[in-house]
Amino acid sequence: MTPARTETIEIKSSDDVVRVRQLVRAGAIEAGLSLVDQTKIVTAASELARNALDYAGGGTALIDVAENAGRRGLRLTFEDNGPGIADVQLALKDGFTTGSGLGLGLGGAKRLSNEFSITSKQGVGTRVTIARWT
Repeated sequence: MTPARTETIEIKSSDDVVRVRQLVRAGAIEAGLSLVDQTKIVTAASELARNALDYAGGGTALIDVAENAGRRGLRLTFEDNGPGIADVQLALKDGFTTGSGLGLGLGGAKRLSNEFSITSKQGVGTRVTIARWT
């Protein structure tokens, strides 16, 4: 994968979640994603940014407009130094939540992405990487 443009955003407030959405939309357009794919990656990014804020007190979003095997797309990495996720497989199941949400965030983000990976260690934090390609 060759990054064409990379941007990092700190997530510290709800305004930052909105900014992530805006920058992801702009990156998706730049990458040439269809309107449907733009909507999918923006929705997934919003969920992951909100999770970082709500469950870890904040984090960062790395937005890469990139090329991979002749395809253009967007790769996003969300990292936090929060409490981590005790059971990642359980957290990916629809309906599971440790907060007041619907429990659709992580599983939904996975379904909305062409690529999805998550690593989490209790007491250290969580890293989620997603991508959507043309």
